[in-house]
Amino acid sequence: MSLQMIQGHSVRLDDPELKRRERENRDYMLRLETRALMLNFELEAGLGGAAETPEYMHGGWENPCCQLRGHFPGHWLSAAAMHYAASGDRAIKAQADDMIDILERCQEENGDGWAGPIPEKYLFRIAQGKPVWAPHYTIHKVFMGLVDMYKYAGNEKALAIAERWAQWFLNWTASFTREQMDDILDVETGGMLEIWADLYGITGKECYLTLMKRYYRGRLFDALLAGRDPLTNMHANTTIPEVCGCARAYEVTGEETWRRICEAYWKCAVTDRGTYVTGGQTLGEIWLPKNEMKARLGDMAQEHCTVYNMMRLADYLFRWTGDKRYADYIERNLYNGIMAQAYWSREGINDGYLRDTTPRSGLLTYFLPLRAGGRKGWASEKNHFYCCHGTLVQANAAHNRYMYYQDGNTLYACQFFDSACTVEIDGQEVTVTQQNDTQAGSFHMSSDSAGKQSIDPVPSQVLHHPEVKCLYFTVRTEKPVHMILKVRIPDWTESEAADDGYCTFDRVWHSGDSVCVRLPMRIRAEYLPDDDHMAAFTYGPITLAGQTDAETMLDLHGKPAEESIARESERQWASWTEQFKTVGQERGTRLRPLYKIGYEPYEVYFPVKNKPGD
Repeated sequence: MSLQMIQGHSVRLDDPELKRRERENRDYMLRLETRALMLNFELEAGLGGAAETPEYMHGGWENPCCQLRGHFPGHWLSAAAMHYAASGDRAIKAQADDMIDILERCQEENGDGWAGPIPEKYLFRIAQGKPVWAPHYTIHKVFMGLVDMYKYAGNEKALAIAERWAQWFLNWTASFTREQMDDILDVETGGMLEIWADLYGITGKECYLTLMKRYYRGRLFDALLAGRDPLTNMHANTTIPEVCGCARAYEVTGEETWRRICEAYWKCAVTDRGTYVTGGQTLGEIWLPKNEMKARLGDMAQEHCTVYNMMRLADYLFRWTGDKRYADYIERNLYNGIMAQAYWSREGINDGYLRDTTPRSGLLTYFLPLRAGGRKGWASEKNHFYCCHGTLVQANAAHNRYMYYQDGNTLYACQFFDSACTVEIDGQEVTVTQQNDTQAGSFHMSSDSAGKQSIDPVPSQVLHHPEVKCLYFTVRTEKPVHMILKVRIPDWTESEAADDGYCTFDRVWHSGDSVCVRLPMRIRAEYLPDDDHMAAFTYGPITLAGQTDAETMLDLHGKPAEESIARESERQWASWTEQFKTVGQERGTRLRPLYKIGYEPYEVYFPVKNKPGD
């Protein structure tokens, strides 16, 4: 099986929340000036004076004194390319093209093909066993931006820069023995392997196969193939991009060893290890011990970078297998990672009444605290630039990804947001529109404004939150077409599904044909694998957080944990809300979706007593 993810102009995103995040991401990127983004490249190439200390210079990891300087502009270029592919936004492409022009000038000035924001000697230092902070990591981000600008934005100059720079690496790595190269690869290499595979897939040149072999990290990959666990208590995001490189290498070469490494990695990292209720699996940037989490509920849980890159790996595996469990993983991490850790915006109009003086928005939280009373720590726009600052702009560049996949005349609908997908089936264009009917009164509003009411029978028929996700799929086609539509039945629903985990519609479709899939939603309790008296709660794929500044014990009174949670304030104007509270407790606690929590303290895992059977 080989599925193709539908993306770019072929998927129109209509969901207002995801569109808001894309828009804010684009606006943030355009607030960052080209001269500040490219400062470190120009300084390295001798195009800027050391005495010049411009007021626009970025701080944090982009400060010229940091050894990782220049990593973020690579992410920026990748995100810009994805924005452009999805929307055709000319403003962001124009700035990206200007940055590529500057990179070309820097490469010419360096004279040896080097196009990095850091000196070549950093690589020679790690080859000598001397300490430098992850030069390959920084270099990879720039390569990634160049390759993505070619793939998604058609910038031929970007590919030419990448190819000239790759020759430098071909020459540099030629002098090392296998043992010496393995020592070099033990210093974080980022996604260098994936770059060589991408360039091989684009050009077909043998030199990139040579680089792929040299960047084969045997000390990690061979351990995985042997069934050992090289991950526990090791830095997580060092290895995820390396394994994404294996995934891309499999796609461009067809060599099964690359695929077996990816499958072994997923088994070790996810299947055998388990996840938090959010979908994450790290604390302090390292992998958790397998199914041992109760001692790992700290302030530095779930690094944003690991969420983004594990979703990328899940996408690779889904495209190879069609196994809906990978799409389940992507969904959970989208809501409780990507959305919970970036572009938070306060809801509501009662700020004056509530006298809430906290900021109205949050850009990025590097980690997602999971200890009781934890708070998200929001980064600034220009003075941090952590690694997660980079995956922030990429993750929010095009939310129309991961939604639809195609295999011949079969279309997979994998994520549930208002959207439209256009594909070619049997030589003709077919558009499938997905709409979520909230059953609040038409697909839109039962109240058009405060002064105008549309008369609709639904509000008087559906008295309370319907506890179901109701999805309508409508087909538009010029002529009847035979198409198989497969809708994922997620792990959080009680709906029955076929053995493959999909609701399948195999039929000849006429324009205007529509089907409805109803997915029951409910509160579910999920316990820590190593402590069955620590419960977290979800509603569908969404993790709920209790608004409290201290650990709160729940007394279950011998009943299932789910019965200790009830809805609160379920309706606001023409919309249902996702607000809950604890019941039967000495003191109540309000719960909201984790991705809607901003600056307030919260609790995800609650200690419980008097469970059934205690």
